[in-house]
Amino acid sequence: MRRREFLGVVGGATAIVAGLLPAHAQQSNRMRRVAFLSAVSADDPENQARLAAFLTELQRLGWADGRNVRMDYRSGARDAQQIRQHVEELIALAPDAILVNGTEVAEPLRQATRNVPIVFVQVSDPVGAGLVASLARPGGNVTGFANIEFGMTGKWLELLKEIAPGVTRVAVLRDATNPTGVAQLAAMHAVAPSLGVVVSPLNVTVAGDIERDIAEFARERNGGLILTVGSPGIRNRSLILALAARHGMPAVYPYRIAVAGGGLASLGSDSSDTYRRAAGYVDRILRGEKPADLPVQNPTKFELAINLKTAKTLGLTVPPSLLSRADEVIE
Repeated sequence: MRRREFLGVVGGATAIVAGLLPAHAQQSNRMRRVAFLSAVSADDPENQARLAAFLTELQRLGWADGRNVRMDYRSGARDAQQIRQHVEELIALAPDAILVNGTEVAEPLRQATRNVPIVFVQVSDPVGAGLVASLARPGGNVTGFANIEFGMTGKWLELLKEIAPGVTRVAVLRDATNPTGVAQLAAMHAVAPSLGVVVSPLNVTVAGDIERDIAEFARERNGGLILTVGSPGIRNRSLILALAARHGMPAVYPYRIAVAGGGLASLGSDSSDTYRRAAGYVDRILRGEKPADLPVQNPTKFELAINLKTAKTLGLTVPPSLLSRADEVIE
C-alpha cells in the first residue's frame, strides 16, 4: 500500500497537534523516516484504530508526519512473495525505524536487515519466533511488544465455559504455520480436562477451509469456538463471526472488535494501548537509543467484552459476576 492511500486513515490523527510540537522534538531539522509494515489490510477497522493510536502518540511526543517525520506504509500482504516485496521496498527507503505488525511479517523483515531498527507489535512469542535473544536483552536491531501471555489462552476456555456451561467440544481456530498457534493450543489442552472439554484445532489460513471445517465441526452438538491471536485470524474474523452465528455456536475472541461485530465475548490485550507504547519506543530510537537496549514488554492492559444481544440469541444467560468484571457490555 502506498502512502497517499493512507491519508484518509491517518488524517484525523495527524491533525491533533497541528504544529504545536514539544520543544524537545525540535532537536534536528533532518526529516526522519518511519515505516509501517502489516499483513492486515489497510482498510481493516482494527488496523486503522491501532495505527491512529500510534500516530497520535507519536505526534504527542513531537513527531508530526510531513513536518519532521515521513511515514511510509505497506499493508495487506497475502502471501510470502508479497511480504518479501513489501520488505524490500521499505528497506530500500532507508527508514530510521520500522513498526511491524505480526510475526509473519516481522520475521522476514528481521532476516532482511540487521541495521534498520525494528519495533514489533502483535507478536505472541518473540523469543520462540527468533526475533529476539531474550525479553530482557533483545540484542540486535529488534525489540517490541508481545500481545499475549500464554496463560491467557487457558482463560479463553474458562470464559467460554462460564458463559456456555453446556459446551463440551471446542474448535480452536489457529494458524498452523505459526509456532505460536501451536503454543496457544497446547495451553488450552492443559486446562481442558479440568473443564470437561475436548479441544480440536482448525486452520484459519484459507477462507474456504475455515467455512468447510467449521461446518463439519458444527454437525455434532455442544460445540464452541475459540479464535487465537494472529494475522490470519483477524483478517478472517468477519467470516468466523458469520459462521459462528450461522451454526449457533458460542465463541470467544482475542479482539474486542469481534464483539462489536456480533461476537459473543472477547478477552485480550488492549491493542491500541500497545501501539501507543510502541510509539514511545520509536520516539526513543529516533532520539538515539538502540533496540538492543529496550526490553521487550508484555501487555499491561486487558479487556473483557461481552455481547448480551448475541448471548440472548444463543439462549445463554451471562452470570452477573462475569458482567461485573466486563470492561464493555453490548446490549
